[in-house]
Amino acid sequence: MRLKLTLAYEGTAYSGWQIQIAGGKSLPTIQGKVEEAFRRISGHRVTVHGAGRTDAGVHAEGQVCHADIDENLTRIDWKRALNACLPQDIRILESVAAACGFHARKDARAKRYAYSLWMHKDRPLPRIRNFTAHCPPLDLEGLAAALPFLIGRRDFASFRNGGDETSDTVREIHSIDCLPGYVAGLRCPDDWPVLTLVFTGSGFLRQMARNLSGLLVYTGLGKISPERIPGIIDAGDRRAMPGPCAPAQGLSLLEVIYPEPCFSPQSAPPAV
Repeated sequence: MRLKLTLAYEGTAYSGWQIQIAGGKSLPTIQGKVEEAFRRISGHRVTVHGAGRTDAGVHAEGQVCHADIDENLTRIDWKRALNACLPQDIRILESVAAACGFHARKDARAKRYAYSLWMHKDRPLPRIRNFTAHCPPLDLEGLAAALPFLIGRRDFASFRNGGDETSDTVREIHSIDCLPGYVAGLRCPDDWPVLTLVFTGSGFLRQMARNLSGLLVYTGLGKISPERIPGIIDAGDRRAMPGPCAPAQGLSLLEVIYPEPCFSPQSAPPAV
């Protein structure tokens, strides 16, 4: 049986989603922890396929993966069993039977990312410091003026970092929402100087969401005018984009969106 898992995690202690080897040793990754939990329960290796590769330090509230299990293990409550074997910073939110042939990455139709900012001269509060990027107060009107230049079908080659060898760099950004008072999907006290940018799109290149966030912060700081953005896009080169890539800890994968036929008749898609 093929399982579809929805999971949340704090990425602070991990080298990203994908299993990695450095210096002959395995680095701590989310995929590695989930596969180890499957091995402890089933007694053999189970390969887990994720919907996307989140970078080191990036979080998730709605990552999706799939795994194939033996028929004699189908009666296990996999959500409960996996959570008993996983560290506290990784949680399985839902486990359902997937339709035959479902693939967490290939069947995804869109993804939703949140980038959270703490906009104050002082550092973020300890309880959210791992989930927000620190920046000075922003001109939200100036930031909002930049959004129309980024929404739509574009060649986003200027917004991918090195190491991404994808030949097709055209993606479609369906929407970008600015949510004052939120850290990812969490509503915060009214006096907290927080803002979350929510990007919904057909797909994202390597570190594209972080580069988009960095550009919007620069716009909100008045370091770049919105009218310069079309030229940055047309350049097709990361070097054309001013400013560094936004820090990893501000980013969270909120949701992976699928068409309903990807799921088996006995289970409905999760409400995220």
